[in-house]
Amino acid sequence: MHAFYDPTRTYEENLAEGPFGLPSDTAPSLPSTAELWGHPVAAPFGIPAGPLVGSAACEAAFRLGFDVNVYKTVRTRRHAAHPFPNTLAVHLEGDLTSSTPMPLLADDAWDRGRSISNSFGVPSSDPDVWQADMARAVAAAGEGQLLVGSFQGTTGSGDGSVDAYVADHVLAARLVAETGARAMEMNLSCPNEGTSSLLCFDPDLVTRVAAAVKDEIGDTPLVLKLAYFADDEALERLVAQTDRIVDGYAAINTLPARLVDAAGAQALPGEGREVSGVCGAAIRWAGLEMIERLSALRSRRGSDVTLVGVGGVLTVDDYSALREAGADAVMTATGAMLDPMLGHKVRAAAAR
Repeated sequence: MHAFYDPTRTYEENLAEGPFGLPSDTAPSLPSTAELWGHPVAAPFGIPAGPLVGSAACEAAFRLGFDVNVYKTVRTRRHAAHPFPNTLAVHLEGDLTSSTPMPLLADDAWDRGRSISNSFGVPSSDPDVWQADMARAVAAAGEGQLLVGSFQGTTGSGDGSVDAYVADHVLAARLVAETGARAMEMNLSCPNEGTSSLLCFDPDLVTRVAAAVKDEIGDTPLVLKLAYFADDEALERLVAQTDRIVDGYAAINTLPARLVDAAGAQALPGEGREVSGVCGAAIRWAGLEMIERLSALRSRRGSDVTLVGVGGVLTVDDYSALREAGADAVMTATGAMLDPMLGHKVRAAAAR
């Protein structure tokens, strides 16, 4: 399980030296089968912000037939990653839900894990570094491929006010736009930011931030990355306030769980890391349900927003299920790490 991101190495090693051990295959050129935000794509499938920590990983993803890829979330200033390890195999039977007994076992037994932890803390290089690297990732996209730049604001920016927080999002968007990225994703749902206080759960502030960012970036498509919403009214309110401002929604990010090692101790070292976001097979149900609900809202409101389905996509069938549920595009993080040829397989299915 070392494709695109090697969980046995630090984030810094993956950024500087990765990706490691990927196949040398190159996906054949194919005619476009879909269009996203006016851009034709060979297949509406790729990798979300997460495994693609730099341009080398993005270039490898494009080469292997993942056609819509998201450069890992950046900030307006350098931000260190959480201590190693960041990604562990998470062991549970079935789905991760609010009734799942806690804690869950997490370890490095990758051969037994179809779900993983996501505990990075949204690290970022300084813009002087990541802007040039993101521009290389943009240039790596071939015909029928698209690079999306992910960004977020940082709490406590400037004088610590809400105005400063909004301004930091706007600055981050401006810096991403300067790389030439043809679409952007604003990360409102990082599991490391506190699951109960995620920005996506504050519709008024999201509306304010999204409007300010769109004023800055103009016609460049803006997608909001959402967490799982347990409450239908809360989700409907967010969509009602933003679907005339933004160009799409991507859902979901992760689901939270308390993780321990075989001895019952906290699995991920450091203060505030008792709970981690979990990706992979255990959250497939939540990603599918969110796309179904967002698709229903889109139809009811007569909106034309693009929906990107993420969460637990490990197979071509998982891709197809999200497409049938209403997703215009689908992305996989854990699936790409487990099977670097999944892009080839989805491309073949999309071309049929």
